[in-house]
Amino acid sequence: MAARVLVVGGGVIGLSCAWRLAEAGHEVTLVAPDPGRDGASWVAAGMLAPVTEVQFGEAPLTELLREGAALWKEFATSLERASGHDVGYDESGTLTVALDTSDRAALDQILAYQHSLGCTAHRRTASECRALVPSLTPTLRGGIEVPGDHHVDNRALLGALVQACRANGIRFVPLKVAAVAAGGAGGSGEAAEAGGSGGAGPSVDLSDGSRLGSDHLLLAAGTGTPHIGGLGAAGLPEIRPVKGHILRLGPAEGRTGPPLLPRTVRALVHGRSIYLVPRPDGTLVVGATMEERGTDLGVRAGAVHELLCDARAVVPGIDELELLEAGTGLRPATPDNTPVVGWTALAGVAVASGHFRNGMLLAPLTAAAVVDLFGAAPGDE
Repeated sequence: MAARVLVVGGGVIGLSCAWRLAEAGHEVTLVAPDPGRDGASWVAAGMLAPVTEVQFGEAPLTELLREGAALWKEFATSLERASGHDVGYDESGTLTVALDTSDRAALDQILAYQHSLGCTAHRRTASECRALVPSLTPTLRGGIEVPGDHHVDNRALLGALVQACRANGIRFVPLKVAAVAAGGAGGSGEAAEAGGSGGAGPSVDLSDGSRLGSDHLLLAAGTGTPHIGGLGAAGLPEIRPVKGHILRLGPAEGRTGPPLLPRTVRALVHGRSIYLVPRPDGTLVVGATMEERGTDLGVRAGAVHELLCDARAVVPGIDELELLEAGTGLRPATPDNTPVVGWTALAGVAVASGHFRNGMLLAPLTAAAVVDLFGAAPGDE
């Protein structure tokens, strides 16, 4: 008999885990107000960039990101087969460029650190950068080419995940979770071993006053997790929101021609980081700010102005594009920027959250870890 699994959260982590759990034979219900559009996933850039995301002092996290990136091609292929939809997985690589000499010096330090971690990254002159991406400003000071850092169309990915979940019989409950009640089994992990047969499992109270029961419960609600009642004894680390502004630009109506960028471009602009990620339809995603502003989701004119100025300093041709969208999202961050995946202190309740900037990249790895955590349904092993 398949275990009854409740997944709380409809972003890329919740959807990926739900899909893989259903494939493993579990009976899955996903609880989220608007699956695919919940949380930060809808406004993400979709970069799969373990090398260009390296941060000094985070070598273990970089290794985790590289492990996640290695799973992406198979994950994309399997998801496209399961959903019948293209997810826009692009292997064209990433180019990081420096606008001035100070930025160039900073990139050289980053390159040395990348190499110290065993990453594949190549120093490129300004002319070599412009040969790879002709639309770059002629005043840049060189850069780093990372052929293994890819990207995916985040919204195509989310749509495919929703479709794959539906095709695998997952039930969607479009409500908010008000509180969680732990299961009757004794101790984290025991519910998984019992396969749901040893006492009452965990349940959730929903915003309409109803209750859903389960054998196992997965919390994948990102920055919404701290607002769910009943988790005081779960032993979760702090999960705080980090705000990010992001823009979408596109060709003016009626204009055609080759895309402005053939690959993802990241840049240091007088010490500030920016990225421009191309989409197959000719649009560009430009982002993203990093702001500690609590749960504020307002779009600030100053943040939009700064992103546009830095983007046009790197790629002057964006002046000819239309501003299609300006939005914000809240990334779920832990104190050490490392995601938390595993059993909580509440019986039968697991968590997959705190992915910060790397939810898209780590979705395949997280989903595989959750399936291993819960085990395959009887008869599906």
